[in-house]
Amino acid sequence: MSYLSLTDADREEMLAAIGVSSVEELFEQIPPDVRLGRDLDLPPALPELELVRHLTELAERNAHTGVELSFLGAGIYDHYVPAVVDVLLSRGEFLTAYTPYQPEMSQGVLQAIFEYQTMICELTGMDVSNASGYDGSTVAADACFVAKHTSDRAKVVLAETLNPQVRQVVKTYARGFDLEVVEVPHRGGTIDPEELAAASSDAAAVIFQQPNFFGCLESAPDLAAAAAESGAHPIAHVDLVSLGLLEAPGAYGCAIAIGEGQSVGCPPLYGGPHYGFFAARQEFTRRMPGRIVGETVDLDGQRAFVLTLQTREQHIRREKATSNITTNQTLLALAGSVTLTWLGPQGLREVGETCVALTAYAKERLDLPLAFERPTFKEVAVRLPRPARDVIRDARGRGVHPGYALGRDYPGMDDVLLVALTEKRTPADVDRLAEVLEEVC
Repeated sequence: MSYLSLTDADREEMLAAIGVSSVEELFEQIPPDVRLGRDLDLPPALPELELVRHLTELAERNAHTGVELSFLGAGIYDHYVPAVVDVLLSRGEFLTAYTPYQPEMSQGVLQAIFEYQTMICELTGMDVSNASGYDGSTVAADACFVAKHTSDRAKVVLAETLNPQVRQVVKTYARGFDLEVVEVPHRGGTIDPEELAAASSDAAAVIFQQPNFFGCLESAPDLAAAAAESGAHPIAHVDLVSLGLLEAPGAYGCAIAIGEGQSVGCPPLYGGPHYGFFAARQEFTRRMPGRIVGETVDLDGQRAFVLTLQTREQHIRREKATSNITTNQTLLALAGSVTLTWLGPQGLREVGETCVALTAYAKERLDLPLAFERPTFKEVAVRLPRPARDVIRDARGRGVHPGYALGRDYPGMDDVLLVALTEKRTPADVDRLAEVLEEVC
């Protein structure tokens, strides 16, 4: 069956309407050496029934958390997403809404974004939040751009315990920003504040992660103080779930708080799409990337919401723009605000407490040496008697994904497995993990 209703007669009619005689003439200005010059190498077309069957077979090759017991984390986590999220996000007002440039037509969307911003500010202890970012990596690059333009410095310092993907994105953007990137190595799983302070001389910003990529809790107040004393902007890359228990970055002196919002409101989704969050102190408002929704009053004196403090298309102003990323993930950010509303402060705290308790139980039950003797939140790194990638392969053959192989990103850690424990796991699940690891190790 044909999936395109376009006939030869339709094609001829359209060509005549635009004044060209053929498709070849339409593309004649494209140089021959950049054309493919042949048909695409595709298999023959299939009838719809066979195509659905083929795609179903391909999809069944993927293992999701409904069929495989997963302890995989390393930045993307299997937290519970309440049913109300899909119900609300499926409403046309949110699902098909364009950027709300016309406030008279968009009060519902604007209010929802404003409430998201308010929640992010409350959790991070910051003065202002944008309407979300693309993901947790690009908001880190944006934060470096903000720091450069508000400090007149051209160096950023990254903790080695910062998510490797975040560090890579920052390095990629740094070439365009003319930024020098310096990394501070970890000592036993965390960053030494004195070493960070020494590296921060003449730096525009220092970015560290709390909890860090190894699952360990950094001495975040000391790291923020070390950066500030060097004149650099302290930037904390944080997990929203952790902020139900841990101190807000604004409370220990950070200038900017950023992070990946996936853990609140979004399934893993094969690594994306998700949303990033960006919150800062008041003095950075004009330099913040993305859109900001503000509260005002209308002509009748009624409460109203508008996009504020930025020109409509500032993102296309090249080096003068606060960000060249002209999109974000507002629909998914709203999933985060729905989830936070559903949980409430006490619910968020209980999720965090559950993660901490399960992690403590895993340390005891797995009976494997810890890679780092540090306090943890929802991940623990353990050493294995075999290479972690081999253990993961064999464990998955038994229906359990045991975690992330840190050797993929850190030399000398080929035997280290990073195990994530969210509130969706149970003590019985941890027992199952321990049994499988004992079998394959």
